[in-house]
Amino acid sequence: MQTTNTVLMIRPTRFSFNQDTAANNRFQQPAAVSEDVQQKALQEFDGYVAALREHGVDVRVHNDREAPHTPDSIFPNNWWSSHPDGTLVLYPMQGHNRRLERDKGVLDWLRDEYRVEQLLDLSNLEQQDVFLEGTGSMVLDREQRICYAGYSTRTHALALDQLVNHLGYELCAFNAVDRHGVAIYHTNVMMSVGTRLAVACLDSVAAPAERLALRSRLEDSGKQVIALNWAQLESFAGNMLEVRTAVGEPLLVMSRTAWQSLEADQRRVIETHATPLPVNIDTIERIGGGSARCMLAEVFLPKHQAAQEHAQ
Repeated sequence: MQTTNTVLMIRPTRFSFNQDTAANNRFQQPAAVSEDVQQKALQEFDGYVAALREHGVDVRVHNDREAPHTPDSIFPNNWWSSHPDGTLVLYPMQGHNRRLERDKGVLDWLRDEYRVEQLLDLSNLEQQDVFLEGTGSMVLDREQRICYAGYSTRTHALALDQLVNHLGYELCAFNAVDRHGVAIYHTNVMMSVGTRLAVACLDSVAAPAERLALRSRLEDSGKQVIALNWAQLESFAGNMLEVRTAVGEPLLVMSRTAWQSLEADQRRVIETHATPLPVNIDTIERIGGGSARCMLAEVFLPKHQAAQEHAQ
């Protein structure tokens, strides 16, 4: 199963520019002095949740806690991932204040609602300065069991090897850089993989052999590939996520910035595979340096039996 109908989103309490992550996230921009970033982020967040629910997506909203201050809580996909066999993975985070997100109630909620059969905790790798920031660092083809990953200061080979060996995934790894030759901090900024469609900034993979290998692996796995240009990469067009509606139809979620950057023919290709859902998260993108996909933590865990019976 490549996609899910259930996502977790974290409603922010103190959203702000994160100094801990700014050194290698070139998408982050400081707020204006008089800007009410928190209020704007709340409005954008609530609008995003409403748009998803209107399309039948099961959105579970967890309210962030005031303390400790974790300005990037709104991007929960980086520190945990879940899998249909009941595996819950915790990831080693580079940003020190991002590590605090693990202790703000999400794990308790997951265990209460879902069956966690196995916990793979890689967070101890932080002590070795080895990082792997969840489905930011990796883009997973869950059906084909392929893990796509661009190496960076937040995506290390040692952690990747442990993850793919445990989950039984094939690794397709490469080096991806921005137009200035600087490593892209998260793979999900430059590519997205859905059921039948992949979106990728192939130009960011500078080595011709790696670029060819990435495109070939995507096409061999049955994906139609939309190649993004630099301007589209910088508009977060790589940061999309396919989810399912209540009736199982594919919905491709992205920011309105990303959608507006696409050419007409690219939009038509998307529309043959899924219903596009652009959302306004202008402030969150600019200040946080992450976009629509980063705000969604996919829930693939099986529900507890009692919860299933109650839902029926």
